[in-house]
Amino acid sequence: MKVITLAEGAGGVASSTLMKEIVFPYLGNDILAELHDGAILDVKNKIAFTTDSYVVSPRFFPGGSIGSLAVSGTVNDLAMTGTIPKYLSAAVIIEEGFEIAELKSILADMQRVANEAGVLFVTGDTKVAPKGKVDGIFINTAGIGNIIDGVNISPKNVKPGMKIIVSGYIGDHGATILAHRHNIKATLESDAAPLNHLTKKMFDASKNIAVLRDPTRGGVAAVLNEIASAANVGIIIEENLLPIRETVKGLADLLGFDPLTLANEGKLIAFVPANDADNVLKAMKDDPNGKDAVIIGETLDKAKGQVGLKTDLGSIRIIEMPQGEIVPRIC
Repeated sequence: MKVITLAEGAGGVASSTLMKEIVFPYLGNDILAELHDGAILDVKNKIAFTTDSYVVSPRFFPGGSIGSLAVSGTVNDLAMTGTIPKYLSAAVIIEEGFEIAELKSILADMQRVANEAGVLFVTGDTKVAPKGKVDGIFINTAGIGNIIDGVNISPKNVKPGMKIIVSGYIGDHGATILAHRHNIKATLESDAAPLNHLTKKMFDASKNIAVLRDPTRGGVAAVLNEIASAANVGIIIEENLLPIRETVKGLADLLGFDPLTLANEGKLIAFVPANDADNVLKAMKDDPNGKDAVIIGETLDKAKGQVGLKTDLGSIRIIEMPQGEIVPRIC
């Protein structure tokens, strides 16, 4: 079998063969091997649950694939709630004629990132759509995990005077997809990565972190505007503190984008009380995914609901919520 046929989605022998010979060698474990309609899981107390779908184009890009993105994205959504991610599901919709070799590469990426994050695939589903009805492959992943004791993550916890920390260079993923899609040669690589080990170190340093967000679609600009509005605070960030690669700046200028609106898939933004900021920043820098972390600004008791950027010239530029299609199908 070199390509997926409609038979693989029909629920018979071909479907069983797809699972046993293609999927299980990559994602299999004792829980998944039970082959129940649902997984019976060991969870405790309060849990978090999330789901997301992935349609990124192209499917493979420097630094990752739709497979690595699907796992990183769902793990990160859980991690941003103050959760230790434990279990994932995967539902895959595949176009008839999709090459088995490419499917194996995607599954290998999914398992590689799952291993890195320390999570298990425990249930899932596979469907095959007729040729032309799906663009290759779409993936939905859902996940659950245990809330860390003593952690309370919510925009309502954000108060004036808090420091805003970003975990590293911003805009890398969006810029990489743009460059690859438009055949622009650039030394760029997606930042897609699971951040749950980083967030655990942050919570070990302080349980007082108010809120975490991963700035995916809409980038840093969208996250800051969402928090300013939800918490009814003003936000000021400083241009000379923003970690943006020169390559990303150049590409954004060339294509007419603001790096603050470009998607990230392996970065987070944290709102932290000022007296805890140094300890949290130190903990972040001890993790590979936080080694470039930096404080970029703070929350204010004025200009509530607005985000301002203090430029290198000393003026203030209002950062608005992104509108329209910024970069479609980046995740």
